Amino acid sequence: MSNYVRIFDTTLRDGEQTPGVTLTPEQKLEIAVQLDRLGVDVIEAGFPAASMGEMEAVKRVSEAGLRAEICALARAVKEDIDAAMKCDPGSIHVFFSTSDVHLRSVLKISYEEALRRIEEAIDYTKAHGFICEFSPMDATRTNLDFLKRVCVLAEETGADRINIPDTVGIMTPRSMHELISEIRGVVNVPISVHCHNDFGLAVANTLSGIEAGAVQAHVTMNGIGERAGNAALEEVVLALHLLFGKKTKIDASKIYATSQIVRRLTGVPIQPHKPIVGDNAFAHESGIHVRGVVMDPASFEPFKPELVGRVRKIVAGKHAGRHGIKTILEESGLTPTEQQLEKIVERVKELGDKGKAVTDTDVVAIARSIMETPPSEKKILDLKELAVMTGTGVIPTSSVRLSVRGKDYVASETGVGPVDASLKAIQRIIQNLARVNLKEFRIEAVTGGSDAVAEVIVKVEDEGGRMVSARGAREDIVMASVEAMINALNKLLSERAT
Repeated sequence: MSNYVRIFDTTLRDGEQTPGVTLTPEQKLEIAVQLDRLGVDVIEAGFPAASMGEMEAVKRVSEAGLRAEICALARAVKEDIDAAMKCDPGSIHVFFSTSDVHLRSVLKISYEEALRRIEEAIDYTKAHGFICEFSPMDATRTNLDFLKRVCVLAEETGADRINIPDTVGIMTPRSMHELISEIRGVVNVPISVHCHNDFGLAVANTLSGIEAGAVQAHVTMNGIGERAGNAALEEVVLALHLLFGKKTKIDASKIYATSQIVRRLTGVPIQPHKPIVGDNAFAHESGIHVRGVVMDPASFEPFKPELVGRVRKIVAGKHAGRHGIKTILEESGLTPTEQQLEKIVERVKELGDKGKAVTDTDVVAIARSIMETPPSEKKILDLKELAVMTGTGVIPTSSVRLSVRGKDYVASETGVGPVDASLKAIQRIIQNLARVNLKEFRIEAVTGGSDAVAEVIVKVEDEGGRMVSARGAREDIVMASVEAMINALNKLLSERAT
């Protein structure tokens, strides 16, 4: 199937080589099961010769009865291959360095010695009945004529697949295309590409290698791996499906769930702007963009988020417009008037201008507060000024100036804290209009951080037993409390007036 690309997932091997990542056998099995559900063709479960725990992990994955081919990594030495065979995998991935810098500076051997060891390792693997994928490590820095000799020898010795690794990530899409084309010219076995991301080109180089004739891509979930990581499975697969018209066995709707499992078990965070699986991949804040995606998602999205198991997210902030805020509120069951919406948008932009990351919870809290505030023509009370004093060795004091039916009144009170003092000052000013008791006070929504928006709910009762509740929402908890109290008093006094 020339239009079909095999997905060789190395999250459990190369991905685990991410600095700081160590997976237990149980964790490896959990990820392997999810990768199998996702539909990868091959799962490289690990490097059995590395440790007893690694051998146990590969063995458990091999014995799990998964549909995917389970592969074990081995250096081109008998001991490594023996360790891999003990795990009874479906295939063994044998590798040996071929670049001058590795052969001369690290291994200190000749080309001929390298060829002898490669031939022995592949022959030993095949003699025991295993599928063998061979990698000339650091292939992209290997002398081209020698690399061709290596690949021809690997095929003649019985290698079932040849993988071309860009071990230090130095290729460009054009050079990768040229290299794979050269290798295709001398061998007939399937070719894989394995790209690292040191220059941010791993996905582009992988796709270019496939364009040149490679039929299998080595990838990791979320692009994790040594140094700057590997080609990301989610990016390679979506590009193959949607941009190149290629087919894979991947069930794209399971991509996000798989990404989250790998993130949780490896502890490697995902960049917010990471394509496809990052928090911001389908988030829209700009008013122009939000209006577009609300009217027609295709206007600012290359594909539907549901394709990869995600949902669209409208984000509030200083770039937000009416459409975005209205959409957030409608999803929460709130339908403000046009005048209320205008005030909500204004308050959200104020928070954004202060550098505050505005959450959906903040927007809803602000909206509830504004929607419960009576229109200006029906207000009996209006806050003009508020000043509080608090601190060590100081009695908390609040001074409030309120407009009551257009006339200003000022009062100061002390309390156990600035909130208590402020509410007492308000009660003192309106005592001639109504004597009220604060029956309930609670903070319902605080979204995190010292600049969090606090939503305060109060319930007050007058001398006649009338009881009302109201809320306020501000990043200043004193202001939120005062706003809630004034909203409640306006409700109460308006009811008494009627």
